[in-house]
Amino acid sequence: MKTAIRRWGLSVLVTLALSLTGCGYNQFQSQNEQIKASWSEVINQFQRRTDLIPNLVNVVKGQADFEQSTLLSVVEARTKATAIQVSPALVNDPQAFQKFQQAQQNLSGALSRLLVVSENYPALRANQAFIELQAQLEGTENRIAVARHRYIQAVQDYNVTVHSFPSNLTAMVMGYKEKANFSVENEQAIAKPPTVNFPPTSAPASPQGPGVPK
Repeated sequence: MKTAIRRWGLSVLVTLALSLTGCGYNQFQSQNEQIKASWSEVINQFQRRTDLIPNLVNVVKGQADFEQSTLLSVVEARTKATAIQVSPALVNDPQAFQKFQQAQQNLSGALSRLLVVSENYPALRANQAFIELQAQLEGTENRIAVARHRYIQAVQDYNVTVHSFPSNLTAMVMGYKEKANFSVENEQAIAKPPTVNFPPTSAPASPQGPGVPK
């Protein structure tokens, strides 16, 4: 009797496991893990950029006649971006995610303007600390673009599973809902850092050039 009950219980478990697999349960688990990993990398790269900005600001402050409005916009954009609490749960809140995305885009825009304006200051462009920071920021922007692309793809795959039959039945039963995603509009333009051509360090700018403190 006990053996029969055990066999029946085992058959029920096997049937349940097969039904969950067929309805996408395991797929949801796998895709959720991919989203968590890709989101974590996005946050790490954004944080790296955030950490570089204070050093950049301090170097630019050394250029006495640098446009203060441009510098201030970077400081304000960073403050607003860091004011948003980032957590794994953010991807489940479309409105909060949109605010996060907008804040990061604003910071990207402010940094781009600063680097473009810096072309008008030969002494700043010849500053080794500024050159190194600019290179680090460009590298970080590239890593952000890669991490963001991976996250976009992971969420797209997950959201398709949420709406596809028969996995949509599992989504309804288990409470799986769409996750927020980055807008792909102008993704390449947003991610691409401005090109700034620095003069060779062996040939510093002329002290008579415009923008050099007297």
